[in-house]
Amino acid sequence: MDGAKGDFSVEMRRKEVVAAVLPMKEHRLPLSNLDLLLPPVDVGVFFCYKKPVSATGEDNIPFTFTSMVCVLKKALAQVLVSYYTFAGEVVKNTVGEPELLCNNYGVVFHEAFANIELRDLNLYNPDESIEGKLVPKKKQGVLSVQATELKCGGLVVACTFDHRVADAYSANMFLVSWAETAQSKPLSLFPSFRRSLLNPRHPGRYDPSMDYMYVPISALQPPNPCNQVDHLISRIYYVEAEQLSELQALARGSGQKRTKLEAFTALLWKIIASGEGGSCKRCKMGIVVDGRTRLSGGDGKEGETIKTYFGNVLSIPFAEKTAGELRERPLSWAAEAVHNCLESAVTGEHFLGLIDWVEAHRPEPTMATIYAGGSSEEDCGPAVVVSSGQRFPVAKMDFGWGKAAFGSYHFPWGGDAGYVMPMPSAVGNGDWVVYMHLLKGQLQMIETQASHLFRPLASHHLCF
Repeated sequence: MDGAKGDFSVEMRRKEVVAAVLPMKEHRLPLSNLDLLLPPVDVGVFFCYKKPVSATGEDNIPFTFTSMVCVLKKALAQVLVSYYTFAGEVVKNTVGEPELLCNNYGVVFHEAFANIELRDLNLYNPDESIEGKLVPKKKQGVLSVQATELKCGGLVVACTFDHRVADAYSANMFLVSWAETAQSKPLSLFPSFRRSLLNPRHPGRYDPSMDYMYVPISALQPPNPCNQVDHLISRIYYVEAEQLSELQALARGSGQKRTKLEAFTALLWKIIASGEGGSCKRCKMGIVVDGRTRLSGGDGKEGETIKTYFGNVLSIPFAEKTAGELRERPLSWAAEAVHNCLESAVTGEHFLGLIDWVEAHRPEPTMATIYAGGSSEEDCGPAVVVSSGQRFPVAKMDFGWGKAAFGSYHFPWGGDAGYVMPMPSAVGNGDWVVYMHLLKGQLQMIETQASHLFRPLASHHLCF
């Protein structure tokens, strides 16, 4: 690709605040106990569009950057009526916990121009092409948006949102609703903000394993000394469906079929462990689990409500094995360990217990243990979190000028643990796009040992 060094400039041309089109009564909305498990980190997402094939859109208005931005802003103002939390602000309550001030502050909307063509964007290295250029830094509010015109007439639409307010499932709901609104379609889903769905039980109860999976922030140790010689960087890879099927077959053990995500996670775990010098180093692998289907309570009205719940409904169980075990044992063994880890968190009782665990520790801030990484010489092996992005709605992100040629989350969160998210390709053929935020040495191991599987994202992988 041209521009492989990310050597292009972005000119910020305009900034304004887009508020919901209808006024609302100002009120405060508490964060749920599951929201309170998230540190104050922002998550980015972006979609790339080629120059519109059709010359005009609705009402025969020509598709120019200005007209497309008008569509985005108008639809945003409308959809914020339903997704009003994205137009609010995060403030502190009387005991110092974060909560939402629903005041229709609005969304900061940036307009920009980048002197590069879509085909030349080095999406394999988002640290150079995306970070600080095409995905906005959120300085105010809960959500920030940037629309960037490319030299070829293409467009990049990017958002950055506060993870404490929404998980990926919630953000995906919003993104689809935004695109539907832009095309004057009825919303396929309406968000629910019923915090009572995640209320703690009285008396509360939880399994002792929660004290292993989650930790009060005051109990955290200093940063992992082993990681100070390396640093986390971001890369995006393309994985073909055929390779995923072959990997899934290799992960089958004793007649037990494993999912593609389990097989993928197992391979990633083994590769990362192979780079550890000592066989006794503990390697942690966490998997993000969405609790909506676990808490749905059947097919009744309450079940439907929790499926459209807007907020965080996540748990991050993790497994821990030595580097020696992971190197010596077959892929099927690692896949079974991943499967068993997931089994511990795919029940309604697990999520109810997690809600109760947070309640027992409030107002002390808490977080997932795996995000803390190892902190001692004996326990300074790697820690990585895998989050399935298979619901990523890249195929649905049509604002009226065509489907996205590419889309991805962008989450260089800055913690000690690595983060990996596989998502469906915009091509829609079963291929994956995989965003990785890992140590530089870990990525080198992946590219050395599994170059046949993880191919650096290139322009021919885009849906042109």
